[in-house]
Amino acid sequence: MNKVYLFKYGLTVLFLICTLTTFAQKARFSGTVVDERNLSLPGATVVVKETNQSMTTDKDGGFSITNSSLQSLSVTVSFLGFDATERILIANQPLKIALIPNQRSLSEVVVVGYGTVRKKDLTGSISTVGAKDLNPGAVTNPLQQLDGKAAGVNITQVGSEPGVPPTIRIRGITSLQGGNDPLVVVDGIQGNMDLLNQVPPSEISSIDVLKDASATAIYGSRGAPGVIIVTTKKGTVGKTSVEYSENTSLDVIANKLKLLSAEQWTEQAAAQNVDASANHGSNTDWFNLLTRNGVTQNHTLAFGGGANEFNYRASLTAINQTGIVINSGYKKYIGRIVATQKALDDRLTLTMNVNSGINEFTYSPTGVGNAAFTSNLISQTYISRPTDPVLNTNGSFYTDPNVFQYTNPYAVATTVKNNNSINNLFGSLRADLELYKGLSAGWFGSWRKADSNNGYYAPAASTITSAMNYNGQAHINNDHVDEKLMDISLNYKKDFGVSHFDATAVYEWQAQTYNGSYSAARGFANDIATYNALQLGTLANALSGDVASYKNDRRLVSFLGRVNYSYNNRYLLTASFRRDGSTVFGENHKWGNFPSASLAWRVDQEGFMKNQKTFSSLKLRVGYGVTGNQQGITPQNSIALVGLNSQTPTVYFGGQLIPNYFYTQNANPNLRWETKKQANAGLDFGFFNDRLTGSIDAYTANTDNLLFRYTVPVTGSFFVNNILANIGSLQARGLELALAYTVIKTDNTTVTLAGNGSLMQSKVLSLGGNIQGLDVPTNYVGLGSNAYLVKGQPIGTFLILQHLGKDANNGETVVDQDGNGSIDQGDQSKDRVAAGQSQPKYTYAFTPTFTYKNFDASMVWRGSGGNKIYNGLRQTLSLEENLGKSNLLQSALPLGIASSGYGSNLWLEDGSYLRFQNLSFGYRINVPKVKYISSLRVSLTGQNLAVITKYSGLDPEVNGGGLSSGDYGTYPPTRTFSIGLNVVLK
Repeated sequence: MNKVYLFKYGLTVLFLICTLTTFAQKARFSGTVVDERNLSLPGATVVVKETNQSMTTDKDGGFSITNSSLQSLSVTVSFLGFDATERILIANQPLKIALIPNQRSLSEVVVVGYGTVRKKDLTGSISTVGAKDLNPGAVTNPLQQLDGKAAGVNITQVGSEPGVPPTIRIRGITSLQGGNDPLVVVDGIQGNMDLLNQVPPSEISSIDVLKDASATAIYGSRGAPGVIIVTTKKGTVGKTSVEYSENTSLDVIANKLKLLSAEQWTEQAAAQNVDASANHGSNTDWFNLLTRNGVTQNHTLAFGGGANEFNYRASLTAINQTGIVINSGYKKYIGRIVATQKALDDRLTLTMNVNSGINEFTYSPTGVGNAAFTSNLISQTYISRPTDPVLNTNGSFYTDPNVFQYTNPYAVATTVKNNNSINNLFGSLRADLELYKGLSAGWFGSWRKADSNNGYYAPAASTITSAMNYNGQAHINNDHVDEKLMDISLNYKKDFGVSHFDATAVYEWQAQTYNGSYSAARGFANDIATYNALQLGTLANALSGDVASYKNDRRLVSFLGRVNYSYNNRYLLTASFRRDGSTVFGENHKWGNFPSASLAWRVDQEGFMKNQKTFSSLKLRVGYGVTGNQQGITPQNSIALVGLNSQTPTVYFGGQLIPNYFYTQNANPNLRWETKKQANAGLDFGFFNDRLTGSIDAYTANTDNLLFRYTVPVTGSFFVNNILANIGSLQARGLELALAYTVIKTDNTTVTLAGNGSLMQSKVLSLGGNIQGLDVPTNYVGLGSNAYLVKGQPIGTFLILQHLGKDANNGETVVDQDGNGSIDQGDQSKDRVAAGQSQPKYTYAFTPTFTYKNFDASMVWRGSGGNKIYNGLRQTLSLEENLGKSNLLQSALPLGIASSGYGSNLWLEDGSYLRFQNLSFGYRINVPKVKYISSLRVSLTGQNLAVITKYSGLDPEVNGGGLSSGDYGTYPPTRTFSIGLNVVLK
């Protein structure tokens, strides 16, 4: 019986074991990891909480776990650039796991110039904006995507003329002649702002803005105004994608000036006793006649993929922008391919980048009108009388012979050709070779060519006075740019216990060649060929300067080194030194040295911070560096030059007719680098598990050896009355703050409030000095529009006459400040008073975002303040004495000023504003049953939706990064409404 019992018991146990084993074999856990667009994420890490087992997803983003004895598992899924998430897996029930992008993670690796660094190891002041945070909508230039996203970075769009890019100033203006445009680096290729315009906006992966000298000094003579580093999208190993992005927008006029209507003009003309012959009885709205709604289309097709040793990405972009002013527009076509190949057991990496672009511009004519008010075409619509007809009874364009240099703006808009085409081609090749563990060598070469052709033709029918006098005029400009760059680098990385050491040494060579030609002709029998056959012009109408050409080149040789050191992941040091030699400087100062150093302390890694719950990250930074500037110097600026006298090109000498040459430029063998010395202190912080993150930076920058063109007497070694020299200094100080607070963060919902602000103060420290033994006591430099450079005062200080009232004839009167009985309008007049500055004292932006499941929304509010604008257009359109020959603003009537010989503070206005820049809504449509579509997203975006300002002009953004701030009319700004589509194919 015991045997029977044992036998039965044994069978029961065996049955249970077999049952459990069979059940365990059937318990399979699986899933697929995707991103927010439902695209698979190969290489994602999956960790099983119960067993600590770890695995990575396959090329389709899938994973599986077998042989488990459990009915459910808890797994943590993570991937670079996304928030880690924890999910519960149920046996035999596949689960799709969608990861949410984490912008802080996306920024973990930052491009710093000649390399990358982890964000937590940064010691300099750098702002990074990932693709997910770039501004959406109708974008034709990458700067529009960056607007409002980085503290201390001020981006200004003056008007909305197609093809005209915004301007950017990083930490204000720190140079007068040297240039304030930052260096642009696109995938290692260095260039000016034109290079940025060649990057397809939808193909940008991230933008890094290097702001302080400790970060920019690695670029030496090109880094003083800051550096913008653009990283474009690359192919992904094991993942093939085809993506189409489209955006179509409607552009409408955002604001109009309130001018007198034909009825109001007639009434006021009668009241002012204007001669009846000035009233032609028409009812013409010139502004409406020359404007329309614009349309912008942006299409990009991108595809890419790769295997373990090769990946690629290629794209084609087409942008077509129809301007709101008739016969203005812009077309851009870009093709690019980036490919990476590994070899020698992955020790050698080759990266090739080729980009080709075509830009076609149709510009609205500028420089039209009479001598008293030469301006752009739109400004001419403001001064044109509303009672003037567009056409004469015979069908020709109307002109008024009683008005000096009368211009019919509609005739100009419809007959003048002002076209420009630019063909760009640039490419690069990078080779990185691992020589030994931790030691690598690199070679990088790039070549950029740009060919520009501008053609202009004004027929006699345009009513432009000079074109009528000569029976048509035309000119052609051709410009060619050839830029080459090559560098050789060595990099060494080594860990010594708790220490990490990283050193880079680079030799760099740059060559730039520029050449071009200009030719003009006048007097054409007909308008058929326009500017395409200048030989058809009349030779008798030729003028001196009608034919010209040029060619110059420059070379830059650099040696640079950088060391990064960290101890115990807490104390960080970065030091760099660069020595540049440039051919553009004087023979005594061709070389410049640019050192920098910065320290950081990761306080959150200290032992005393372990038990606290408030700070999730805390880092202190300090840095100092010297950078150079040579933007404002062209080749041969340091040597004496002679040229042909345009007034008397020939003279008789010795009985013969010979060319009449004379000095056009003084020599300056001491022309040297303009240098900026900048100190920066910063604090990066995160609270409550990085729920609240931010940074604070304070900086002081002094620009010495200021490049500027000074007036000198024609005596001794000076043959011309001006010379480019280095004898001044400027100072800029500022405080920057960037904050981001995640109010809500769940699996389905995220609400983030973000923003930034900066305070800026600029000052002229000195302007005078000694040039070749000559004292130059320069105290005042006029910038135009009553703005000045004055020692001890902010850049662009307004020194202006103070409005008092009107005299008996309704002429404007001003205050006689010194009481001497006369008004002195000289630059250093005692009748002038300080009345503000042209540069803003502060800028700010508010950039909240919201996501709920497949829906997302974002907005950008930005503004600036503390600056003034001289409204010269308002002054011109407010003087009643002009009523007989032009139109007036409605606001001119209660003002009642008949005439004015002064530029007073009556026309000086507050330039502060708050702009509702961007509002965007997006929705990702689930398409699980569509065979060939992986992701589908639609969006709606509005841009420049509202402006809150006291400024009476069209728009307060009239200063495109310049020194002064005067408004004499701009291309009208637009309000844009767009719809976007993004499709990713399987």
